[in-house]
Amino acid sequence: MEEKLLPGAVTRKRERRYPRFENWGLPLIWTLFALLVLCNHYNLYPRSYPWESPKTFEYSGEHIIWEPCGDLHSRPLECSSIGVPIDQFATEKPNPETDLKGFTIPLIRLRSANAAQNLLLNPGGPGASGFEFLYRRGDHLKTILGGSFHFLTFDPRGVDSSTPAASCYPDDKTRQEKSHIRARDAVADSPEIYVWAQNFAKACAETMGDYAPYINTPQTAADMNSILDAVGQEDMIYWGFSYGTLLGQTYAGLFPERSKRVVIDGVVNQFEWYEGVGLSEDLIDTENVLDGFFDECMKADAGSCALAPLATSKEELRETVLSSLDQLRYQPLDAYINNTVYGTLIYEDVWYNGVFGALYKPPLWSSLAQNLYSLLQGNATPAFLAYNTAGERTDESLNFVELNDGRTGPPHWPQGKDPLLAQITPWLNQSLFSNAFLTSYYQKQQWTAPRTHPYVPRRGVETAHPLLILSTTYDPICPLVSAHAANEAFAGSRVVEVEGYGHCSVAVGSVCVAKHLRAFLHEGTLPDE
Repeated sequence: MEEKLLPGAVTRKRERRYPRFENWGLPLIWTLFALLVLCNHYNLYPRSYPWESPKTFEYSGEHIIWEPCGDLHSRPLECSSIGVPIDQFATEKPNPETDLKGFTIPLIRLRSANAAQNLLLNPGGPGASGFEFLYRRGDHLKTILGGSFHFLTFDPRGVDSSTPAASCYPDDKTRQEKSHIRARDAVADSPEIYVWAQNFAKACAETMGDYAPYINTPQTAADMNSILDAVGQEDMIYWGFSYGTLLGQTYAGLFPERSKRVVIDGVVNQFEWYEGVGLSEDLIDTENVLDGFFDECMKADAGSCALAPLATSKEELRETVLSSLDQLRYQPLDAYINNTVYGTLIYEDVWYNGVFGALYKPPLWSSLAQNLYSLLQGNATPAFLAYNTAGERTDESLNFVELNDGRTGPPHWPQGKDPLLAQITPWLNQSLFSNAFLTSYYQKQQWTAPRTHPYVPRRGVETAHPLLILSTTYDPICPLVSAHAANEAFAGSRVVEVEGYGHCSVAVGSVCVAKHLRAFLHEGTLPDE
């Protein structure tokens, strides 16, 4: 599932600013990774059933029953679930007759025959499904790391197939009618956004009831201990991408004694997430990545970048493209394919779903250039087919996590439409992409759910073993400076900077990074400072 980023539809699963991990590597890159891996044939079934594939699996030392749930290129996958309390930090034991039952967390695992420990994975979000991630990307991770770990992931509380799943609407029909809001102009659309956000907060609270405040990152971090306990593993071995780095940092801050091997890749600044109100850091390097797109285009030929013949320099190309796209603000274009597929191409779809989305993944740059070239020639159809998101189903788990984690409501936000607009206007002028987050400010103003977690980020945390921190030089949404903030937060941690553009280290694809990952996860070896 490709990431969608739209201003005015913050309930859309646009990976907040922190999208899920996708396959950013080119086939050639994965081939290079394969050179690092010994070829093995895996027998994935437990030794207690050597003659057939059983209907359920149980393993020595674990406290959980598994069942088969598909395969990855003939490698069987197994699934299970655990129950967790609604409040992992409650000081009193729940009363089973009167208290809520809690959340059910589904698990999925790709076993390796020679592995003794589980590597816990989180693909990002908030709101990304571990199931989808493992089905789509498990083979790539296997190529990078080999067969030394069982790959274990999950749908966090409130997300996807967990129950109850986060929702602000009683049914899909209501969601389709109520979830979308026009948010193209910060001033002109402010009155409608303000009213919509008030209703959104009320609908979320009513729909989820007592569960609503407990869908947050620290509770999920504590759930990961419940997962480890279920599989009989004391030490946390973890690789988290994007938002998954926030989850990893939160876990390491809450449970440093169990944080044995923690990798965070494409780093969120936890201090801004939990304690900030604006987004002063998120978009620091976004326009640097945009400049990189135009620079790489001018270095290529028309076969690799369709936009290259339109200019003689990256500066000229940038001006040509941006000025042409700006016309879409005032004059959207029609796109007609047939009597069931047609519509209007608007600026926001091209800018946020097309341009912004491609900045995460340089392998998409060639197709972006081709679609933009067609658009500049007056043909809106390719861009419409690629980037239009009208009618897409929204997902509110992102909103619950972000809003329950951070500073919301009257104590932290000015009340009323005009005072809020006055506060956020300077933030909206910081970047060409700032309007993507316009509605989230109104949601934060209106959100009044009580905080149900004790987590406060700290600096100098000593973990059982120092963290490994990965980042590209120019990440469009989780900048390198955030990786260095994590470095300050965790004693002895190391930052590996991957020279290049894109979101998370795998956007570049580096044998060097693969070596560091294997050395760290297998032996605990950290790179030199």
